[in-house]
Amino acid sequence: MYNQLLVITGPTASGKTHRAVQCAKAFNGEIISADSRQIYRGMDIGTGKDLDEYQNVPYHMIDICDAGYRYTLYEYLRDAATARHDIESRKHLPILCGGTGLYLESILNGIQLPEVPANEPLRASLAGKSLTELTEILASMKTLHNTTDVDTTKRAIRAIEIQTYYQQHPEQAKNTTPNPEKNAVIVGVDIDRDSRRKRISQRLFQRMEQGMATEVERLIQQGVDAENLIYYGLEYKYITLYVTGQLSRQEALSNLEIAIHQFAKRQMTWFRGMERRGWHINWLPWDMPEDEFVDSVSTLLHTTATE
Repeated sequence: MYNQLLVITGPTASGKTHRAVQCAKAFNGEIISADSRQIYRGMDIGTGKDLDEYQNVPYHMIDICDAGYRYTLYEYLRDAATARHDIESRKHLPILCGGTGLYLESILNGIQLPEVPANEPLRASLAGKSLTELTEILASMKTLHNTTDVDTTKRAIRAIEIQTYYQQHPEQAKNTTPNPEKNAVIVGVDIDRDSRRKRISQRLFQRMEQGMATEVERLIQQGVDAENLIYYGLEYKYITLYVTGQLSRQEALSNLEIAIHQFAKRQMTWFRGMERRGWHINWLPWDMPEDEFVDSVSTLLHTTATE
């Protein structure tokens, strides 16, 4: 079974980590996080790391770089591949767990990216352009399948920088040709909209009680630029705006709650897109009894196993 890849995914607040831990215990597995913010040290409450939940299950791709750093997809794919090789070398089952669709699908597609250096002259020429203008430039260079590359001007400029590099180095672009996983089992934790919204709201207020605002204040005091925290979005965006006096506590919480609900909807849109693009997601109920969930995953693993 160790030569397979098990993916546990689903929208935020669906209980993915708990299910991944159950599977890791049952199948001698180790977890590779596919969460774009849990990689940062010190960003614990806002990202919901809940490290105690892993108990004695080994995990990877959590707390691997300092808050404030702009970790790239190239780095994620490189480091996740290293973690997976380490897991498989010990004949354990790699379990990819998280809700960052770009990370999940890139790994499933077997994408390998070259390290694209900064192009300062290009960045200077793009400085000052609006997000709409940058989006149009990027759309003229490649087909935009989603809005991940253009949700901020900085990301749009980086995306243009990468596409420019590929145009100038076509031999590197060839290396990005997908090599899809042939032995992956994808399990989605299916949670109904009302339960999801309730869990999101409950979790948000729990995190505030746990000291999420204090966590953001500490990060800023440690030298993390407030703009970098805002860049990470969701909890770190709105709580940073609160602790820096740009929003009241109530405004921050209200706006954040809406933003998380919208984020969950975008995640589901991504998963539906994955299914349209040929990836079969086996949806299992979020409140399924533990033994039934594990048994169902076991059946899926054995059914799809190849020699």
